[in-house]
Amino acid sequence: MERASVKIMALLLCLSIGAIVVKAEDPYLFFEWNVTYGTIAPLGVPQQGILINGQLPGPRINCTSNNNIVVNVYNNLDEPLLLTWNGIQQRKNSWQDGTPGTMCPIMPGTNFTYHFQVKDQIGSFFYFPTTGLHRAAGGFGALDVHSRNLIPVPFDKPADEYNVFLGDWYNKGHKTLKKILDGGRTIGRPDGIHINGKSNKVGDKATEPLFTMEPGKTYRYRMCNVGMRTSVNVRIQGHAMKLVEMEGSHTVQNIYDSLDIHVGQCLSVLVTADQEPKDYYMVVSSRFLKQAISSVAILRYANGMGAASSELPAPPPNNTEGIAWSMNQFRSFRWNLTASAARPNPQGSYHYGKINITRTIKIVNSRSQVGSKLRFSLNGISHMDTDTPFKLVEFFGVPEKTFRYDLMADEPPSDLSKVTIAPNVKNATFRNFVEIIFENQEKTIQTYHLDGYSFFAVAIEPGKWSPEKRKNYNLVDAVSRHSIQVYPNSWAAVMTTLDNAGMWNLRSEMWERFYLGQQLYFSILSPSRSLRDEYNLPDNQPLCGIVKSMPMPAPYTP
Repeated sequence: MERASVKIMALLLCLSIGAIVVKAEDPYLFFEWNVTYGTIAPLGVPQQGILINGQLPGPRINCTSNNNIVVNVYNNLDEPLLLTWNGIQQRKNSWQDGTPGTMCPIMPGTNFTYHFQVKDQIGSFFYFPTTGLHRAAGGFGALDVHSRNLIPVPFDKPADEYNVFLGDWYNKGHKTLKKILDGGRTIGRPDGIHINGKSNKVGDKATEPLFTMEPGKTYRYRMCNVGMRTSVNVRIQGHAMKLVEMEGSHTVQNIYDSLDIHVGQCLSVLVTADQEPKDYYMVVSSRFLKQAISSVAILRYANGMGAASSELPAPPPNNTEGIAWSMNQFRSFRWNLTASAARPNPQGSYHYGKINITRTIKIVNSRSQVGSKLRFSLNGISHMDTDTPFKLVEFFGVPEKTFRYDLMADEPPSDLSKVTIAPNVKNATFRNFVEIIFENQEKTIQTYHLDGYSFFAVAIEPGKWSPEKRKNYNLVDAVSRHSIQVYPNSWAAVMTTLDNAGMWNLRSEMWERFYLGQQLYFSILSPSRSLRDEYNLPDNQPLCGIVKSMPMPAPYTP
């Protein structure tokens, strides 16, 4: 919903925030969102869900590279709320990132206006709530960023674009799930799979189509796994999927019968309606669960005649062989070196493989009991948030009042059973080129996401990492993305340049693990405290905790 008064208010807000510096030619898009509870039933069981403007999925932000996005969020829940913009890099602007370590929450009955720019980005992203277990209740939606008109796109314009949100779902409400975790227990396996907030079985009567396609035309499906913990596989009866984009990068356009999408990940495929005009099932099934769960949705041909066949395309293997299958699929994903992304120059003009590594951080995840309660850790540190966001206490010059930097070492300890529960904030040097190794010694798959950046996913292999493994890295055309899966008893390596000053969350996208400590923050400060590197605290930013009554520090200077 847009209103003229909101547009004027937001524009005045934008002009008054000295931290926000934009070019006059960069357009503004304004949104007004009312976040409420509502009754939903993704698996047929009524429960309390989180709706935005009465919708699940929430409103789509459909924008173009470099647009300025202004979202006025009214929190009509009975709990504090934050929204994060998964994959949006928030250049120089971690103030808008929407994580508990960077922002005070929007309190019940109040509103906050987010203002950020999708600077030099294109691709398929989504937003969702980061507070409590709100992610288990919905509140998610699409954030699609298109290339500017003058930038060529490496495929013809599709007839239409469709957003598909996939993921596991729990019939227990978010407050019940939170109580379970606060009590030291696991929330266990999910109850089912949803597709855009609904679940269907083969043969269900009166099932409305998810989308409709006209014969002979090609459509872009932007798919995101917004679930809590489960990797999924997607396939469409009788139709191949051409992969064209993954988390903001154009990819080599390989053809797939099915695709694994891990928690927090997004990709785009082209699907051509080139079969007999009738209904077809899109099938989404779990990966790596002992007892598989699945759901279907109907894709309908316009004026088509005939129901979808009950014979579904077979899923990929789901055992040890299935992990090898999925790992090989990851290796088939390649950066399209000749395509332009947000800028005119080809993606491949950035030769990341020729940059010297200045720091290696090796991270091992672990599960343990601390005082008879379940916790998850990175290198023996199980993260906890504080009443005052880390970014604020750092900006006000009093970080020592709430946390200590670098409790977590760059190498895992020899004994991962010794766990410290504390804020996990690591210092990192501005503009360093770093290598991050994720090693998973557990029996369950992991997925990690890094706010503020994209990184090159250069390798995934079974076993344990050692420096000799670098000879197996893809140093030419690894996909630049913001998330990476790590298979059981395997490792993954990513590389990135820390050129975005701010406080940035590195987290498990498995929300039980995130909530119980499997995350950290990178503090990346510009030595010059200059507006060239980082924006000032916005004027409309709410203050909380220990900084609420403190005098404002000197702002950054040009």
